[in-house]
Amino acid sequence: MSFSRFTLLGLALFSCSSSASIQHTLNILPAGSRTAIVVEEISSQDIEFQQKQDELLPPASTLKIATALAARLALGKDFTFTTSLYKADKDIVLTFTGDPSLSREQLSSLFDESDINTIQGDLWIDGSIFTGYERAIGWPWDILGVCYSAPSSALSIDENCVQASITTHDDGSTRVFVPIHQPISFSSYAKSVSREEQESTFCDLELTTQGNHYELNGCLVNRNKPLPLKFAVQDTQDFTEQTVLKILNEHNIKLNGEVRFGKPETPPITDNKLAMHSSKPLMELLDHMLKKSDNHYADNLTKMLGHLNYQQAGSFTNGTAAIKDILLKQANIDLSNAVLVDGSGLSRNNRMTANQMKSILQYLYKYDKELGLIDLLPTSGIDGTLKYRNSMRKEPIKGGMKSKSGSLFGSYNMAGFVGLENKEPLLFVQFVADYHPVAAKKGAISVERSIDAFEKSFYQELIELSKD
Repeated sequence: MSFSRFTLLGLALFSCSSSASIQHTLNILPAGSRTAIVVEEISSQDIEFQQKQDELLPPASTLKIATALAARLALGKDFTFTTSLYKADKDIVLTFTGDPSLSREQLSSLFDESDINTIQGDLWIDGSIFTGYERAIGWPWDILGVCYSAPSSALSIDENCVQASITTHDDGSTRVFVPIHQPISFSSYAKSVSREEQESTFCDLELTTQGNHYELNGCLVNRNKPLPLKFAVQDTQDFTEQTVLKILNEHNIKLNGEVRFGKPETPPITDNKLAMHSSKPLMELLDHMLKKSDNHYADNLTKMLGHLNYQQAGSFTNGTAAIKDILLKQANIDLSNAVLVDGSGLSRNNRMTANQMKSILQYLYKYDKELGLIDLLPTSGIDGTLKYRNSMRKEPIKGGMKSKSGSLFGSYNMAGFVGLENKEPLLFVQFVADYHPVAAKKGAISVERSIDAFEKSFYQELIELSKD
């Protein structure tokens, strides 16, 4: 195909117009914001727009795309986590491997299948497949009690997350309700107040923990209905032990010895397996991880990658090293200067460039038939974490993108694809850091947040660009 000089001139002018439009859109963001952008036409690899593409910024949860690709390449689509019961002489060994999807009901069913009536010796709980910190360096202390920062451990039951609720009373007191089967305790000294009192006294609801005992202080605005709460388990060993003891009691299984952690001196042999539970295969785990942006899934997968890649107990340190190693050796993606501290993106210490994320997206698109990962990304305004995103609720943005979001304090990120149904689809990376708009004054007319206005304009431009 040949082009006249007038056609080429028109294409150049169109490209310049698009760049100018995106640059103008960036001006919507408040002063002080730092924004790295890459927009590329996938098939030709022509750059439509880029700025600060090699600046290291927090990837937040867009990092899960890298974790998903490394897991898909190294583990295979049919990989499963297993949880098993073994007999070792008079002892019973319950082996956890970090299955992030393991539920209390599934754990209970293992004892159903085992037909155990009495444990003559000890019950060993083995979670030695993982080691080291259960929370990555750079996880803020003030969010450790909430479930999106639940500890990453081989000992994982119900995502190490406990559901509860809190009610307010007319006398100003509050009360927390926890399901009776949950082995945790609560004290609530929070006051029930009016919204005006809460705002005038700057009194917020505060959570502190000591082991698996939780204490609420501060203020909670009066409510007509209970407020659902979710709390992250703090002591995984105690939580697992107490959960297993309750399950034994429910099954009328007598334990003559005691609960012990680790492996017995005489390890169990494979032939002595009494029962086993397998998780859903990897692709279903990744679908959940990407659509729900599940940190627990991402970090337990990261530790499993470290365990298998280096043949040692998995940790945040060797797990993130494994992600870099796998992507370099199997996909020729160089993340050597990226700072990876976890696989979820929750750590404030993670750093990655927009160009590095672009390389990952290029690989996902090039080998989509083999990998099948693009379909697992949320669809704008339709499902997952993008279903209710303010900037994606209306067409043509709604339904026009497959992408992964990522948010931290001051960071609003997005990475993915636009116009996949068109001949010339685009990939894009949006890393917005240090976004700190001036708070609106009380009583001021409500206006659209600048980040929402920016994203609407930016994504609209991308969709139009993918059509031309």
